[in-house]
Amino acid sequence: MSFTVEICQVTIFYVNPNTMPKSGDKNKQMRLDKWLWCARFYKTRSLAAGAINSGKVLINDKRVKPARNIVAGDRILLRRGAFQYNLTVRELCHARKSAREAALLYEESPESIQQREVLSEQIKLNAIYSPQTRNRPSKRDRRQLIRFKNRT
Repeated sequence: MSFTVEICQVTIFYVNPNTMPKSGDKNKQMRLDKWLWCARFYKTRSLAAGAINSGKVLINDKRVKPARNIVAGDRILLRRGAFQYNLTVRELCHARKSAREAALLYEESPESIQQREVLSEQIKLNAIYSPQTRNRPSKRDRRQLIRFKNRT
């Protein structure tokens, strides 16, 4: 008497339906840090995530996390150094492309462009009037500075 026993292994995974993208939604939403990287605002996704975590990136005037999904039409406020960008997301792209193609992913408000140009001019004018030294003053330069400061 012989018996044939087939053993099959079944693995069951639980998938939360609320976290899964609906059919066709994959191209309609994207992580914020990945979009900032694709749009060439940051060189790496980790730099983008760091900026988001530190509060330099706001979506629709709210502080968010790097994994936040964005969709076309979201407003992004981005601060990089002294400059501030007011952007509206036009398209989503899941791969980093050339700078020319990346500029098509967003639209910047005219007020934002004007503010950045004014600030850039102010920074350039300040640089003209503040002396830049390459290294520390020599003994002769130091003596001249002391004489200049002590004169009445």
